[in-house]
Amino acid sequence: MTTREKRPEAHEREDRVARGTLHRPLLAENVPAWDIECDVAVVGFGASGACAALEAARAGARVTLFEAGSGSGGASALSGGEIYIGGGTDVQKAAGFDDSVEALATYLKMAGGPDADAAKCDMYAENSLAHFEWLKAQGVPYKGTFVPGKIIEPATDDTLIWSGSEEAWPYSANAKPAPRGHVIQWEGWGGGRKLVDILEARVRDAGVDVRVDAKAQSLIVEGERVVGLVVRIDNRPVHVRAHRGVVLATGGFAMNEDMLRRYAPGTMKLSDPIGENDNGSGILMGIGAGGDAIHMDEFFTTCPWIMPPDFVKGIFVNEAGNRFINEDCYHGRVSRTMVDQPGDKVWLLVDNSIFSQPIELARISIAAVGDTWEEVERELGLPEATLAATVHTFNRYAAEGHDPVFRKHPQWLKPLTEGPFAALELNFRESYFSFFTLGGLSTLPTGHVLDRGGEPVPGLFAAGRATSGLPRSGHGYSSGMSLADCTFFGRQAGRSAASAN
Repeated sequence: MTTREKRPEAHEREDRVARGTLHRPLLAENVPAWDIECDVAVVGFGASGACAALEAARAGARVTLFEAGSGSGGASALSGGEIYIGGGTDVQKAAGFDDSVEALATYLKMAGGPDADAAKCDMYAENSLAHFEWLKAQGVPYKGTFVPGKIIEPATDDTLIWSGSEEAWPYSANAKPAPRGHVIQWEGWGGGRKLVDILEARVRDAGVDVRVDAKAQSLIVEGERVVGLVVRIDNRPVHVRAHRGVVLATGGFAMNEDMLRRYAPGTMKLSDPIGENDNGSGILMGIGAGGDAIHMDEFFTTCPWIMPPDFVKGIFVNEAGNRFINEDCYHGRVSRTMVDQPGDKVWLLVDNSIFSQPIELARISIAAVGDTWEEVERELGLPEATLAATVHTFNRYAAEGHDPVFRKHPQWLKPLTEGPFAALELNFRESYFSFFTLGGLSTLPTGHVLDRGGEPVPGLFAAGRATSGLPRSGHGYSSGMSLADCTFFGRQAGRSAASAN
């Protein structure tokens, strides 16, 4: 068979070797010419990429930042702009809360799950106050006022909120509670866009070479070292030489159905991913270059069922009529535990004293109504003395002011005795369960990507949701942890890349 007679798949295989893919890096020896040269190449222009590029440039490196979209953004710009910060900020003190580095570190380690990265938790806790000052120095505005109660995001431009499970068991039994959600000064929802805009302005002020509509295609390696990447710009491959390192800040993989099915099948129950270009590209490139991806099954999800907040006084049951969590936990922890339940729905049980129409966004429906809990049980088609027995047990202890089954805090305990009664249905397919992934590349706190042996991959760094970072458990997640992780550890990755040999 002559060269001209080779099968089409053989040509395609040779082409992949010549240009590289997300899954397999291009060898430096196959690079025809270097089109762009820099010290540090950053891939992704969300909060983590912006902070990495900014710190690398301020460390004296020539930085080029590549973004697949037409401008900055990513999942960071879709967020509320809330950052998890503690240890005794000026805002916490003004509101009368005495937080400590130790309490913050303890909470982060609990929230991180059974494999929490203790080194990252400790580093962040020790530097949280300084990071807050750094954010303010970039021009991120904070009004400095506290909003009490259970809310998802402040509708006003206030700063401090309870954004996690700090006051709920088991966290409250191990770390002194304090509110740590610090929200950018912004009227209404969606302050993340303003946060990214501010960081973008600082990036451009620092002289970073920003290339948009530039889709990363593969890394380039020389031996074991990552030395650059291939980026597709104007529909042609552009070969980038990064003399000190490449920082992957490409987000998670919530928008990649194939990766979700393969790595995080629990998300297949849900239908509202949060992301923009969160297609897992950076994770795949990192794996292809020898990096290790960990906790890929982990994800955050929430349905905004705590609006109105009185719903926290209700109780959740699964399709067997059993409770499964203390409902005063962070709404994301409760929602994530819902997904673990058998079946495709759960019910929030409320009585007349706390009932009101759920917010339309949540897509929560009324599944059953009755003058007794036994009527509600029958209307839902449950076996006799299942749901009703659960409610009667809860009511007995709630009347005494405690919850020995799930340890719900007394301030949220109320016997459900005022009829009529209702079961509100949260259906995983039809209700609004937003989600994003938490698994990703294994990294040191410095941002170095690690291989399966725990050794750094030379020349490769990563930050944000492309990594398994500070928040690595959906059951322990608290609002603001991702932006804390993206901004703080994005800065570490940028500085490390700038100083690499």
